[in-house]
Amino acid sequence: MSSSRLRTLFTSLSLWVVVALVLGLAVGALSQGSGVERIVTAIEPLGGVWLNALRITVIPLVFAMLVTGIVSIADAASTGRLAAKALLVFTIMLVGATVYAIVAGLGLLNLWPIDPEAGRALLAGIPADTAATVGEAARTDGLQAFLNSLAPSNLIKAAAEDGVLGVVVFAIAFGFAATRLESRLRQPLSAFFEATAEAMVVIVHWVLLAAPFGVFALALGVGLRAGVGAAGVLGHYIAIVCLSQIGVIILVYLGVLAFGRIGLRRFAGAVAPAQVVAFSTQSSLASLPVMVERARDTLGVSSASAGLVLPLAVAVFRLTSPVANLAVCLYVAQLYGVHLSLGALVAGGLTAIAVSVASVGLPGQVSFFAAIGPICLAMGLPIGVLPLLLAVEVVPDIFRTIGNVTADLGATRIVAGRDEADDREAGEGI
Repeated sequence: MSSSRLRTLFTSLSLWVVVALVLGLAVGALSQGSGVERIVTAIEPLGGVWLNALRITVIPLVFAMLVTGIVSIADAASTGRLAAKALLVFTIMLVGATVYAIVAGLGLLNLWPIDPEAGRALLAGIPADTAATVGEAARTDGLQAFLNSLAPSNLIKAAAEDGVLGVVVFAIAFGFAATRLESRLRQPLSAFFEATAEAMVVIVHWVLLAAPFGVFALALGVGLRAGVGAAGVLGHYIAIVCLSQIGVIILVYLGVLAFGRIGLRRFAGAVAPAQVVAFSTQSSLASLPVMVERARDTLGVSSASAGLVLPLAVAVFRLTSPVANLAVCLYVAQLYGVHLSLGALVAGGLTAIAVSVASVGLPGQVSFFAAIGPICLAMGLPIGVLPLLLAVEVVPDIFRTIGNVTADLGATRIVAGRDEADDREAGEGI
């Protein structure tokens, strides 16, 4: 199935998921104290089964996509100085965005915390058996325990116990090791993991086709125990995640002003058409033709630079991924009342950066669980509430795409560093 058809399918599916969420909350709330309550209680465990079907794909998908992502980045870096410079700029921006995400997420939740009573009511409807065991990073502040989680003695055991950070570190090391192999060995190895990742994505697609039923089953339990008041917590969640992303978009504008040698009004005018396409399609790839045109005609980037940096950015650079994903995880932490140690925050940040490289180029509804699940597990957070948050991912996903498109153009201008198009025209006129 083509990428465009998949996008259309999941855009339609996301609307059905929202309908299922609202319907489940309403039916569950109306069932309180009635004879239907027993039927609702019987249906509720199906949501846990659906969640487990999603969860089983996390480890193999993340491992496979990290390996293929690192190999592709290494291949891109070897193509020339411009690609290497672009990857350096991407890395600096991703690290900065990750630090910002932690500070902004904690700050927003401190200034505007979750209503404790509403949060407890929401969690009362989440089946207990869908929650992950609190991980090592969250259980201890000890440096030794954190370092041990980076290099577990048994990779299979670490994966079985949701030691995602150790798996991610090993996958990164494995990916870089693969780049040192001869071409005759590297290519089939990369193809194997690429095929593994694609197979996992197909399974995720299948499971997500049942998302309306899974979310409905989970929402029944929430509505039965929390009533329609759970909607207030979900609205608060949307606001926190969107505000975090708006903040990083503003930082991109300021970064371009400082390092891109261009005026703020000029950059804003150049990026606006691409942002409109991003808003309407929720796809960085669909926005690529407009981005190339605006970079060349308005930002003064040469056709050669725009033609190399922007496709590379769309493939491997997703600035809002760590910002939005960490905002979700920090929200989950406060919702469950989990105190995050410095080790847990570092573990979450490192995993968020790694996941951003390996994230699937599909709508957020598809990659939501595969991206956020590993970060939650690395931070030692339960994941039982994620399906309900996935149901309202439509709005945050719009800001994800707008932010990514803005960052792609901003990074391209910073990599160029000057008006290359104007320089070329001046050279031709001599």
